[in-house]
Amino acid sequence: MDVTPLVSKGRQLIESYGDGAFKISGVVYNAPVIVFPESCFSPDYFEADESNFRLLREVFQTSYSPSVLLFGTGKNTSLIPEIEKEFVRQQNCVLDIMNTGAACRTFNVLCAEDRRVAAVLFPVD
Repeated sequence: MDVTPLVSKGRQLIESYGDGAFKISGVVYNAPVIVFPESCFSPDYFEADESNFRLLREVFQTSYSPSVLLFGTGKNTSLIPEIEKEFVRQQNCVLDIMNTGAACRTFNVLCAEDRRVAAVLFPVD
């Protein structure tokens, strides 16, 4: 039985994750990604030890304004500083922090429901 969510044409679908990579709508990314319903990109400037704040700001510098932002922290859920959470709240957006697997699955479901969702995802080895 196929349980792949029905996603409208032109919408991003996270097909797989693991081994340090993502496959999103047929394209493989080997770094953190920012996923919107109609686009996806991997910031080329990201350093593993830098703040998540730069990635969070990147989401809101586009013309797309999500109402839900999923933050996939890798294999395990980890916390982010309160100042970063407050920044997202000031954008009238709900921040949901979870492990990357849960964030991928949740993104696909919310995208299939045509919700205004975006995701910042860190790879899982």
